[in-house]
Amino acid sequence: MNKIKKAILPVAGFGTRFLPATKAQPKEMLPVVDKPVIQYLVEQAVEAGIEEIIFVTGRGKRAIEDHFDYSFELEKTLVEKNKLDLVKKVKAIENLAKFSYVRQPLPLGDGHAVNCASHLVGEDEAVLVMFGDTLYDAPISPVKQVIDIYEKYGDSVIGLAEVEREEVSQFGVIDGLDLGDGVYEIKKFIEKPPVDEAPSNLVQVGINIITPEILRTLKTMESGKSGEIRLADAYDVMLSQGRPLYGKKLAGEWLDTGNKFNFIKATIKLGLKNEEIGERLRQYILDISKDL
Repeated sequence: MNKIKKAILPVAGFGTRFLPATKAQPKEMLPVVDKPVIQYLVEQAVEAGIEEIIFVTGRGKRAIEDHFDYSFELEKTLVEKNKLDLVKKVKAIENLAKFSYVRQPLPLGDGHAVNCASHLVGEDEAVLVMFGDTLYDAPISPVKQVIDIYEKYGDSVIGLAEVEREEVSQFGVIDGLDLGDGVYEIKKFIEKPPVDEAPSNLVQVGINIITPEILRTLKTMESGKSGEIRLADAYDVMLSQGRPLYGKKLAGEWLDTGNKFNFIKATIKLGLKNEEIGERLRQYILDISKDL
């Protein structure tokens, strides 16, 4: 079994929930404390052994490429001002991994986005697929957690989290056999079911290991149930063919940054852990809470 060294990060979406902030700036570049969301995700992947990051971008996403690129002017200015601690932080970003960029010309689904990058993945190579809202506060990288399950079973793995029952209609929900230690053999995957039809409150969080079989299935698809090419449809095909699909309930807290409330919640959560501002933020929260 080959080690997983590559990750595909689809980042071509418009970020409409965050307009007007995302009119001229990618949602993935919105900062949580002092780093854009996308940098946290890349760091989680690199911590788990990922060496190459493939971004699937779209119109207006150039800032992502610039962020992970070498910036001569910025580094020169920081050196001249003797801000060497900031030079170190900036250089660390460009050295995180090898970065590649492909374009998704039309928003035709998450499976279509993966297809756009599939030519950069070997025919016998499993790959990490990670979506831009999947920020985690965890003792062990959530990426490493799903990779560990892939290395144990050798089949596709979906990262999972529990949500409140009334929230399941917003996510892909699984029905599966509990194998213990937070691992499930998935029997059914349902995309955004009505609350009364959801088989569980275990939902996918956007961290997936997909096998070459999934990639080949996506390449044959012209459209799925929703009219788009989606990973969920490829999972259905694999399950119908008797191929195993596993889920891993991830240890740690899922800081889903897909909406405004959760984005602010993630900022507060990670701000409290920040060495520079953590104590001041904690005191500020205590002070304003007295007036609520």
